[in-house]
Amino acid sequence: MNEFDSAMFLENIEWFDETGKELVHRLPESGSGEIKWGAQLTVRESQAAVLFYKGKACDAFGPGRHTLKTGNLPIITKILSIPWRGNSPLRAEVYMANLKYFTNLKWGTRNPVAFKDSELGLIRLRAHGIFNIQIVQPVLFINSLVGTMGKFTTDEIANYLKRVIVSRFNDYLGETLDSILNLAGKFDELSIELQKRLVGDFAHFGLRLSHLYITSITPPEEVQKAIDDKSRLSVIQDIDKFVKMKAAMAMEKAAEGQGEAGAGIGLGMGMMMPGMFAASQHAPQGAEAPVGKPRITCPDCQGQIPADARFCPLCGHQQLVLSQCVNCGKNLVPGAKFCSRCGHASSEKPQIKICPKCDSENIPGAMFCNQCGERL
Repeated sequence: MNEFDSAMFLENIEWFDETGKELVHRLPESGSGEIKWGAQLTVRESQAAVLFYKGKACDAFGPGRHTLKTGNLPIITKILSIPWRGNSPLRAEVYMANLKYFTNLKWGTRNPVAFKDSELGLIRLRAHGIFNIQIVQPVLFINSLVGTMGKFTTDEIANYLKRVIVSRFNDYLGETLDSILNLAGKFDELSIELQKRLVGDFAHFGLRLSHLYITSITPPEEVQKAIDDKSRLSVIQDIDKFVKMKAAMAMEKAAEGQGEAGAGIGLGMGMMMPGMFAASQHAPQGAEAPVGKPRITCPDCQGQIPADARFCPLCGHQQLVLSQCVNCGKNLVPGAKFCSRCGHASSEKPQIKICPKCDSENIPGAMFCNQCGERL
């Protein structure tokens, strides 16, 4: 009995990819196999087979059923058929390459990459996307990446390809994009141009990059907040009108929750609104008052306002004094029955304070005598 009588010769050679991830599969998976001369090799439409003998690619097979015999390897046949009466086994390997498209492979930046933005300065970006590949040169792919591995899946090559894509993406983004504020609507354009740059890198290994997509390019949270603020400012064309609208809404809300005292606020707001909108029509775009115009301090909120303003645009305090609350000195709108600050009836007699030292009369709310300085 010779050494081959008990061996299991490969007579039917075919392969099915059950995982959907295998790029190349070797038969047999471990070591060289005893392929019987005249064995049947079946190759599907989405496959290509490469026969290796003594570490070299001897023949390649396309779709169909092939018989491994003299017609394939005439030199090897002549050498091996002599001691085995023309029916010798062949110690060789068959590599089955999967030629289908491998889709939805994900790529992305592990760590944020530095990008010099023309408007935001140096920022760090994260980018993500997907890509599709296909083996177009099986022998080149096997020799350059697979080597002697029993099987080669997308997991083995994906990490390397991701790094290649990210490297090219960094260079391309720095050359073509000036600011991420101009990024909207450019994802398709960026994807197409980036794919063109990667064609040579993938072809070097016998691969074809059929599609590449950029799904997101995101800056840090603080940069996103700055972009959001800039977007809001572009929507609000007139800051002066916006501030006055906010003040009016605040007064309206306060008036609703103060009962009878709120009536004075509501009336004051009604008289204030025409002046506010009249002022906004003559004010420069995006400013509260013309540059260089005299300004005074609002006695109510301490804000800086135009000297000729009838009402404070920040808090609504009436600047033109028609009457004051006898209790707290708050300026009152015409016809107000109650003070909007303390609720004191405007018709009541002023509560004049008498100095206990010199018997001088002082205005309501005074803390010190205006004659002798004594604390009241």
